[in-house]
Amino acid sequence: MGGTFAASAAAELAVVERGGFVESRHVGSAIVISPDGDVVRTLGDPAAAVLPRSSMKPFQAVAVMTSGVTLRGEDAAIATASHSGTTRHVALVRGLLARESLPASALRCPAEYPTDRAARDELVRSGQRAEPITMNCSGKHAAMLLACRANGWSLEDYLDPEHPLQKRVLDVLERLTGERPVASVIDGCGAPVHAVSLTGLARGIQKIASSSTSSPFALFREAAALAEGVRSNGWAVAGPGRPDSVAIDRLGVFSKFGAEGVQVMATPDGTTVALKMLDGSPRASAIVAARLLAGAGALETAAVDGVEPDLGLDVLGGGAVVGRIRATV
Repeated sequence: MGGTFAASAAAELAVVERGGFVESRHVGSAIVISPDGDVVRTLGDPAAAVLPRSSMKPFQAVAVMTSGVTLRGEDAAIATASHSGTTRHVALVRGLLARESLPASALRCPAEYPTDRAARDELVRSGQRAEPITMNCSGKHAAMLLACRANGWSLEDYLDPEHPLQKRVLDVLERLTGERPVASVIDGCGAPVHAVSLTGLARGIQKIASSSTSSPFALFREAAALAEGVRSNGWAVAGPGRPDSVAIDRLGVFSKFGAEGVQVMATPDGTTVALKMLDGSPRASAIVAARLLAGAGALETAAVDGVEPDLGLDVLGGGAVVGRIRATV
């Protein structure tokens, strides 16, 4: 089945500095495309296939929204979220399920504790166990269940790659990226995930982020609704202090992290970045994406400087800040 690009094809994207000493280097691949779709910059090998992981959620959400499910505002945001499991996040997921009187037990994602520390501590103090509804992908799964109910599709096997819903997701992904996946495997939440190039991923995200609600095509009208829901509800896409939420709320971008160091980010005019850290670490992904957009003139450098302190990039020594994770693009 193959794999992603090799280390010999990667470029340095970020470094970790401790006391002025470069302790680690993050290498990977990235691509920046202009509002017109022209390639502005490439690093590494963006033509190589990657697994988008949760950066594929926007495509999955659009597939749901074009399957007879209306998602707007917060509901659209939670459908594409990798949320931290706060009370507000869980309430949105329960709200989606309640539309069709679906029980939380219908969710087929794994049971996990919230990634938000306060929410996790509260759950533990109350004696509750990890549940699927507090897993970061539960919004996506709830939305998928709504699509199944709207179309009379079976609920129990909605994650099967041969299920009509997953066939719809694959069709949407291919139409928006312009690529046929070179591999299809199972993501951490149990849903299929498809390998496409960073170039294709960037082009697909650009189409979602720059679509118009007045498009004559339902695919793009729903994509526009998703983009609006994300930009207006950054908190729902991730959580307090998490890079996607910070970037969305402070920079006005469409931003979606994916596991194993994948990141997509697009400005309202359509300038789009897609990248992957080869070592799978996500810690520098958001700042690298933002710096690439600033380098392309799509974000003000001062604005990126302003959010950088809130992206969790400090390197600590004895509890004090002694260094920083720094983009080198």
